[in-house]
Amino acid sequence: MQQQNIPISTLVDMYKRGELRLPEIQRHYVWQGTRVRDLLDSLYRGYPSDSILMWETDEPIPTRDFAIAQDTTAFAGRKLLLDGQQRLTSLTAVLNGEAVTVRGRKRPIDILFNLEHPDGPPAEVVEVESDEVSPLIPDDELDDAESDEADDNEQGLLERLNRRTFVVASKNLLAQPNWVSVSEVFKSSDTAILESAGIESFKDPRYQKYSERLNKLRQIKNYQYVVHVLEREMDYEEVTEIFVRVNSLGAKLRSSDLALAQMTSRWPNLLRQLEEFQEECERVWFTIDLGQLVRSIVIFATKQCLFRTVASTQIERLKAGWEEAKEGLRFAINFLRTNAGIEDESLLSSPMFIHVLAAVSRVKDNRLTQAEQQSLLRWLLIANARGRYSRGSTETLLNEDLAIIFRSGDISALLEPVERQFGRLHIDANDLASRGANSPLFSLAYLALKDNGAKDWFSGLGLSLTHQGKMHFIQWHHIFPKSLLKERGFETGEINEIANMAFISGQTNRRISNKAPVEYLSEIVSKQGQETLEAQFVPSNMDLLQLENYRQFLKVRREALARCMNNFIRRKAGLSIRTKYPTDSCASTSSQPSDSVPFGGE
Repeated sequence: MQQQNIPISTLVDMYKRGELRLPEIQRHYVWQGTRVRDLLDSLYRGYPSDSILMWETDEPIPTRDFAIAQDTTAFAGRKLLLDGQQRLTSLTAVLNGEAVTVRGRKRPIDILFNLEHPDGPPAEVVEVESDEVSPLIPDDELDDAESDEADDNEQGLLERLNRRTFVVASKNLLAQPNWVSVSEVFKSSDTAILESAGIESFKDPRYQKYSERLNKLRQIKNYQYVVHVLEREMDYEEVTEIFVRVNSLGAKLRSSDLALAQMTSRWPNLLRQLEEFQEECERVWFTIDLGQLVRSIVIFATKQCLFRTVASTQIERLKAGWEEAKEGLRFAINFLRTNAGIEDESLLSSPMFIHVLAAVSRVKDNRLTQAEQQSLLRWLLIANARGRYSRGSTETLLNEDLAIIFRSGDISALLEPVERQFGRLHIDANDLASRGANSPLFSLAYLALKDNGAKDWFSGLGLSLTHQGKMHFIQWHHIFPKSLLKERGFETGEINEIANMAFISGQTNRRISNKAPVEYLSEIVSKQGQETLEAQFVPSNMDLLQLENYRQFLKVRREALARCMNNFIRRKAGLSIRTKYPTDSCASTSSQPSDSVPFGGE
């Protein structure tokens, strides 16, 4: 094996000219901006940055495209990049100011450099709390803006960020004279950058310091990576084994990535087949991660979900597993959308649910009795709301459920492990306390309210995640605005509770802004009728909509939502509707400020 020291500038040129190619065993570009930020910080300080692994070969090895377009060259395919794709793609994007393509969408990687950064070791990592993970859009998200770490006007945060050397770009920071785009540094002269920083003369005391720091930043191009080049004589399977070992030892790739590498070395063009199926699913608004497609192959080839069996499984068995997997996954997507009302994967607390549904499809040969359909739907809704695969050993839990299906085919038995895991199947009002958009219960609340006839409060459109036009995208909305609750000293957990959430369009959200609920809900009732609020179980009792009664509002709405969620599941499963559950006090209204009925529309 040869070893060379090659500067970053040369590697970036090789990347752009197409001299480096990406073998099919490699995954897509996956780095987030924060990883690129940290890489630049390490290189700027001269810290070690691992090595690069290549294989020079004349074999016709299946390849895939990099995330940045390459020029055509007569040398294309001669050198395959086995380790270092994420780093070289990131550096090419930043140094050349080029966008990367991720899931068919081009986006820039813009990192800012602090001309006034402190000397010495790197400052603490400053992470800004982002909105909770949600299948919908939070009501305070800015139009056309992605989450980043500095679009926040708090002075304390700005001071903390100014103690850093590099950050992911934001509009607020870029407006500060001491912050400059790293890509601009590599494209522009010192004069232009220094003028933007407010330096008009070399006599300015900052002139020399800034010039030296800009020069040090540009020296990143001269950082030399140790590049290992495997011999031409090696065959593809041996190179794949090296790739797997290198990435296993460094824990750089997921188990599914390594399993895919082992498959593709024996199954040319598998990646293309997987990506074609991904595109098929995307056409119906459903995204399945490549790793989950690999897992589905393993499940149908081996009747369990662990990736470690891939190396010892015959390739013909894996291919047969893929044919079964495709049919099973098609059933799973259709069942989720049409039977459960789950329009896309964002409403699932874990992607593992698709594998159980797919297994049911193949074991039953797509012939389910009405009772089996209802049992499967009940299990799905309860297990999803409870977060069946969101805690503990995910693969162990999935294997437990797969074993039930593959061994007995008894769909009703799937609920037994769920009840053992959580102690009960129904939703209690207390389960919603301090639970926000990050909770699996949040998706169930959305589904239950949608089933209850909830609509946008202005346009009258029903709830859907597939609405056309940005103004109609469904967002989650704080009934009591966050700003008003913060002023009253309420805790974050109380403010962002599911019981304070309604589902409306982005346009309606902007119209409401941060008005007090008594003010804007009265207007909605006058124009749309009381049933508009009743469909989302918002109280008609105006006393409950006063800021001083916020905790009482939460208690009453929790009880109504829990009842609605339980009844939604029972209705979907063909069971009788209950008005009261073992620990549910929603039938009582004695704790309300007045005698009026707080909710309707059940």
